[in-house]
Amino acid sequence: MLNPNLDEIQLQKEEYERYSRHLILPEVGLEGQKRLKAASVLCIGSGGLGSPLLLYLAAAGIGRLGLVDFDVVDSSNLQRQVIHGTSWVGKPKIQSAKDRILEINPYCQVDLYETRLTSENALDILEPYDIVVDGTDNFPTRYLVNDACVLLNKPNVYGSIFRFEGQATVFNYEGGPNYRDLYPEPPPPGMVPSCAEGGVLGILPGIIGVIQATETVKIVLGQGTTLSGRLLLYDALNMKFRELKLRPNPERPVIEKLIDYEFFCGITQAKAEEAKQQMEMQEMTVQELKELLESGADDFVLLDVRNPNEYEIAKIPGSVLVPLPDIENGTGVEKVKELLNGHKLVAHCKMGGRSAKALGILKESGIKGINVKGGITAWSREIDPSVPEY
Repeated sequence: MLNPNLDEIQLQKEEYERYSRHLILPEVGLEGQKRLKAASVLCIGSGGLGSPLLLYLAAAGIGRLGLVDFDVVDSSNLQRQVIHGTSWVGKPKIQSAKDRILEINPYCQVDLYETRLTSENALDILEPYDIVVDGTDNFPTRYLVNDACVLLNKPNVYGSIFRFEGQATVFNYEGGPNYRDLYPEPPPPGMVPSCAEGGVLGILPGIIGVIQATETVKIVLGQGTTLSGRLLLYDALNMKFRELKLRPNPERPVIEKLIDYEFFCGITQAKAEEAKQQMEMQEMTVQELKELLESGADDFVLLDVRNPNEYEIAKIPGSVLVPLPDIENGTGVEKVKELLNGHKLVAHCKMGGRSAKALGILKESGIKGINVKGGITAWSREIDPSVPEY
């Protein structure tokens, strides 16, 4: 309800002091603060992007915040997900986020949806809210959020991050473009690495999340110029901002209903292909690898296909590094052939996915190998806890 009956909205005496720096801004004032209190915003995710935007939306006085998340806090989250703390590791993120939000602003109503957003529940979850903020990190959910916002005619405040780069815009607002105008088709599965694989500067989601929060507040207030029709690109490493213009594509397909987004993004097919490859690919557990290493056998090569910086963090004794990108571009294939010299091949990565991909490429060149299930993460957890887990 972006045009609420402000006569029905009242601020408590303590709220006048709490929001005093807003109240003296001509662009906000008492009317604007009432608009913020009357507004309802749904945030999809309480991770890197969700953390700062939830903190600042709560502090700004948004009256109702909805939060969709089904994950638990992991210690690796704490480098960037600043809404969570060490004491919450292993516990639900949405409970951690709610606890922190109410500590910042007890006048904020917090609705929790501890579930995965799906085509079956998305419309029901999004419908009660004025604005949706997308803090997700995967393509199926981004398309789902976009299409649900289009069907419900709700603004979609978008952000994404990777390594040192981020982007933000506002979709589906006042006749502006939506996510499908930016990305008509999703990239092939595995083409874009996740932050878990490629890494992310911990500060980066703070910048993008705060931009999302700013756009959300501007929409509620009806002030300023939003990012609708403009894609803001941020390069943290070189501290540069630039913009790209976005326009609705008149030839884009009409969104009439929610679909199977896992299938649309190729995830279903990729999982089926991965399952087929796993059935055809020989695997060994980390316990079996330990026995092999301790046996003193010298007729095999233990290949590590992670990136060099990962190899510096942690390694399995006796492993040889040939990064997956080198195998993909062909230079690594020749190096592996030289290393093997008639020996058998055992490959691993962080969790088993990249090494399986490497073995698939090597198989096309006539090199068969065995994949270590669970990779060095399983080695650290089950065999040698002194090996750092990252």
